[in-house]
Amino acid sequence: MLWRGLALFIALGVLLYLLVQANYWLALLVALVCIWLFVINFRAQWRIYRELDEFAEAAKYRDFTRVFRTQGMSAELRPMYEAFNNVNAILRKISSDREIQYQYLQQILDIVGTAILSYDKNSGKVIWMNKAFRDLFAIPHLHDFSALEKRNPELYRQTVDLVIGNALLQTLPAAGGNLKVLLYARDFQTAEGSYRLITYQNVNETIDETESKAWQKLLSVLTHEIMNSIAPISSLADTLKNRLQQMPQSEELEDIRVGVQTIRGRSEGLLKFAGTYRSLNRIDRLNTSRVQIADVFENLYQLMEPTLMQKNIELDIILKDTKLELDLDVDLIEQVLINLLINAIEAVSTTKFPYISLSASRKNERAYIKVQDNGKGIPPDLLENIFIPFFTTRKNGSGIGLTLSKQIMLLHSGNILVDSKEGEGSVFTLVF
Repeated sequence: MLWRGLALFIALGVLLYLLVQANYWLALLVALVCIWLFVINFRAQWRIYRELDEFAEAAKYRDFTRVFRTQGMSAELRPMYEAFNNVNAILRKISSDREIQYQYLQQILDIVGTAILSYDKNSGKVIWMNKAFRDLFAIPHLHDFSALEKRNPELYRQTVDLVIGNALLQTLPAAGGNLKVLLYARDFQTAEGSYRLITYQNVNETIDETESKAWQKLLSVLTHEIMNSIAPISSLADTLKNRLQQMPQSEELEDIRVGVQTIRGRSEGLLKFAGTYRSLNRIDRLNTSRVQIADVFENLYQLMEPTLMQKNIELDIILKDTKLELDLDVDLIEQVLINLLINAIEAVSTTKFPYISLSASRKNERAYIKVQDNGKGIPPDLLENIFIPFFTTRKNGSGIGLTLSKQIMLLHSGNILVDSKEGEGSVFTLVF
């Protein structure tokens, strides 16, 4: 560049000298040399600017794959090409590191069990939705946050009403039924815009396990105290009854006999009551084996068929994968399913066309067994209490069936969920 500039400067000086001397023919020849030198300089500069422009354009679109050949290049272009190659190598390394970090973060967010949703506060565009969110609420895709209102209105309302920075425990409709979910939201700002990040942590199983252990401790204390207190009373009442039978008959003694008999009857009733609820604490280990669900369903159908035919109830068994197998304690799970079927039979007793379905399926890493009916359903105010010990809405119910079923499922590292609408029916789901 220096030599070309110097040559052009000398040529222009000679041209001016010839013009002053009025040597126009020679001046014309020198003018052509000046034009030629100017074109050479312009083309060299233009090539540099064009290369710079192409490099800037590639950087704009994050294309760092181009390699600038330095061999055989002129001395003025070689350093620039080497600089371009160095910059591209650095940017490729940065881009590769960022991509690795992004993929790493993506895998972490998909592995964690907490459901995560992030969206642009201004446009409502969903930026991120992990696998746990899709599985928990059965929403495979969500482009805009407002679309959540149609997919799950209650979830949308609770999310919109969530106070930033405050955790909120709510019961929300999910894929398997109503779940206790801990919601938490944070806002953050970047150069691109303002965003909101919401986490939905399924604490249903944790709460159920904690409640189950608390009930077990309470029942253990209650049954122990009841039996220790009532057993002597029952024994004493039995002794008094035998003594009174040996005495002569009289009106006063007859009243005493009736009172003693009442005390003895109630004492035995309380002992039986305590003995019944003791069974909640007896199940503490499983005898698991690999079981085909088709065999479990067949045994249940043979057992329940007479009752179903007698009450004219249609039972539909749905099993798409006839080879579906699970590791479980077959005796305990059959007991759970029998209890659910008996409850379903009770629920459809007043229905015009009674119907019960028993189905099993597998999705991702979980298996589901569902017992569904078209009965009277469970009122919302009672739905939260059906797994509590002693609670029952049936006149002859003990209030132990669903509590025991919940405990059995927790021992299987699973859970039992319920989704019910009053007047439409109920769905009980065993999640493995």
